[in-house]
Amino acid sequence: MSPLYLSPFRLAPEDIAEVVGIYTSNPEYGRASGEYDPARVQAHQVEAELRADTGTGGFDVLLAREVGGQVVGLASILRQHPKDGYPWIGLLMVHGDQHRQGHGRLLADLIEERLRAQDRSGVRLAVLENNPTALAFWRSLGWQEIDRRPDVQYGRPCIVMHKQLN
Repeated sequence: MSPLYLSPFRLAPEDIAEVVGIYTSNPEYGRASGEYDPARVQAHQVEAELRADTGTGGFDVLLAREVGGQVVGLASILRQHPKDGYPWIGLLMVHGDQHRQGHGRLLADLIEERLRAQDRSGVRLAVLENNPTALAFWRSLGWQEIDRRPDVQYGRPCIVMHKQLN
């Protein structure tokens, strides 16, 4: 049994506070993405983003919890990309205090298991080109680069990666 499990994100104040803690603990992501000021992650900004994702019906926002219930990470999964039909991992982030403990790998494995159970044959994601740590992480898990292009929302240079699930 995995020491982590996935639970659906609820727009409850305690879930939002835990997610803000995850963002705050990852200042390198804030700097690389340009979406957040790493020194001042605003709860209302995180809530608005998560509300938009959960409100579309096309995303699953999941919290990774240890067996005792502590949140150690989160993932946002687009169920089906409108252009290629694959599910996409929009975000996978582990609390900064939990880095280098295998939680990211376990979270990625749980997502892959979830998608296999849904009979999905592959999954995709985009890594910001200015985030070599994330690129190395995904490559270590067997993901393959398939394209380079700017992201749709902000035009940032990205590396598109794919992993076969069957």
